[in-house]
Amino acid sequence: MRFVIAKELFHQVPDLCVGGVLASHVDNAREVPAIKAFLHETVSGLAAADMAIREHPHVAVWREAFQRLGVNPNKYPSSIEALGKRVQKSQSLPSINPVVDLVNALSVKYVLPMGAHTMDVLLGDVELRVADPADVFLPWGSTEPEVVDAGEIVYATGHQVRTRKWVWRQGEMAKVDSSSKTIFFPIDAFYGHTDRAARAAQAELAEWLQEKLGAQVQTFWVDGQQPEAQLINAAWITGTPGRASQ
Repeated sequence: MRFVIAKELFHQVPDLCVGGVLASHVDNAREVPAIKAFLHETVSGLAAADMAIREHPHVAVWREAFQRLGVNPNKYPSSIEALGKRVQKSQSLPSINPVVDLVNALSVKYVLPMGAHTMDVLLGDVELRVADPADVFLPWGSTEPEVVDAGEIVYATGHQVRTRKWVWRQGEMAKVDSSSKTIFFPIDAFYGHTDRAARAAQAELAEWLQEKLGAQVQTFWVDGQQPEAQLINAAWITGTPGRASQ
């Protein structure tokens, strides 16, 4: 299994980089008070901030990238902009499950879009690429597929789109629930703007997954110099606990 960024994307977004974690043996079916407390802490911090979320440098760089790609960021805000607006409006976020709570907390802490995709349903390579005419997308809570616009950037496995318009909206087929055991976490960033924050978020995510959710983790970093990463770890095959990095 691989994570691959299509090389042509680097012609459009040369500073693109993606750090992430692949976790297996995740115990997402129990209560983890420490993660709930972490979510509350980070959300409270952002809720108290004076700056509107769209003005934050980590959000502004996404708005600029979307505009360069011909995507209206007002109609299709990045996931971190949408999450930040929700926090600043409601002053809170609901607890969903430990993994989702953890990703939301880290997204808010570092002001970064972070994904959490179950790998127990859609098997195969994960690609970040331009949409194909054969691609299909199933919105959350829906049984009817949605049309994917020609030319938009998507996360996909085969022809099943996991996330539309890069980091705008994730689909039903990739949703993490209490039964999810193997989970792919991409953290999209831009060199010179958010790459340091992405590396910090990646390290903290891996630590939380290991210490609080009993996961085995593999970290990876993909960019224009190395546009793909192998996501199968020998430690998982043997069942030996451990951590591998690329």
